[in-house]
Amino acid sequence: MIKELVKSLSMLVVVIMTVQFSMFSQSKMVNDWLTDIDVYHKNLEEKHIDLYKNISKEEFEQELSSIKRGLHVKNQMDIITDLMRLTRRVGDGHTSVSLSAIKKHVFPFELYRVNGEWRVVKAISKYKHLLGKRLFKIRGINVGEVAKRVSEVAQFVENEHSKIVRTGQYMTISELLLNLDVIDNYQRIELTFLNDSNHELEVVVEAIDSGDYYKREKEVLERKAIGVKRPSDAKHNFLWYSSLESLSAVYIRFESYPSFDEMKAFGATVLGYIQKNKTKRLIIDLRNNGGGDFFVGTFLAYYLNLADSIDWKSGVYVLTDKVTFSAATSNASQYRHMLNAKIVGEPTGSNPTGYQDMGQFILPNSKLVMTYSKRLFRFQEAITEGVQPDQVIHYEWKSYSKGEDNMLEWIFNDIREEIGK
Repeated sequence: MIKELVKSLSMLVVVIMTVQFSMFSQSKMVNDWLTDIDVYHKNLEEKHIDLYKNISKEEFEQELSSIKRGLHVKNQMDIITDLMRLTRRVGDGHTSVSLSAIKKHVFPFELYRVNGEWRVVKAISKYKHLLGKRLFKIRGINVGEVAKRVSEVAQFVENEHSKIVRTGQYMTISELLLNLDVIDNYQRIELTFLNDSNHELEVVVEAIDSGDYYKREKEVLERKAIGVKRPSDAKHNFLWYSSLESLSAVYIRFESYPSFDEMKAFGATVLGYIQKNKTKRLIIDLRNNGGGDFFVGTFLAYYLNLADSIDWKSGVYVLTDKVTFSAATSNASQYRHMLNAKIVGEPTGSNPTGYQDMGQFILPNSKLVMTYSKRLFRFQEAITEGVQPDQVIHYEWKSYSKGEDNMLEWIFNDIREEIGK
């Protein structure tokens, strides 16, 4: 009898201690987030150039108060998603809740929307059979509905074009989909794909750690243009030039930003080649350029402008797409004016007049990285959703699936017509 009583009391003590520990943990989490939210608010007000341009101070603070009131019934991802939703209302692509420091799982492939359909364009080798397939449903929910939910919280969105890109990127984050009630298991996800004959393919994929995913080798649907090849001695994969002798043209792949010194050396090399060969045309490819220091891009324009053999009336082209962001958008607009360039492709994912130059700070407890805009740049008088091309061309799945670059081919044909006149 006494043994049973002691046993019962011991179990009661364990239960009480467990409850107290749980209450303590919950209380600590709430207090930590209260501190983080105050830091979030204080730093954005102090550091952002114009925090309340698109949302009033009263609305912003009311939403923050609502988030605080709900802390005791929410988990970490709930709170992060609430902050993501509020931060989107600030309304510029450089003010965001970055998930870079958050442990998360992602699908083993990447999505890109072509002709209004979400296609797998990159995948780890285990899932390479999904390349080119159309995502149709996630756990029975139509992909259009999933995209709608994700688009409301996706970060680094500045206009409708970047919203498409960012939605595709965030739609593969398992923890976010779990939070949005799309999936019920962040590790194993039921997906339905369609092939080009509209036959359904049911697949259960295993999400993997995002850090692991980015380290793995992947199969990619690449777009290539005949005659354009990266030189073997190019210093970078993201910045190089190729000679197109039959078109008397130089193609420059400008996919990311080097240092000033590296751009100086690159610009001098390209200029030397153009002067030596009396090249008449320039093609500057800013697609898939996520941005950097636009002053470095201006430095390239300085060198190119010294080439007297270029046809400065109609011989300069700049390629853009929805993934032309930030500084690359600024440079695209600059090249239109400084180099009299014809913009070809899709509208850019950032706006030529808007808030840029990104700073960041870290919330002390959650370690969330917050970004914000420090400057207002005005690269054109008209307010437009992205830099609007002179010749609008969208990717087409018919050519994309074959690895063909329909945008660059349009430029080649335009040059051939000019040569044939």
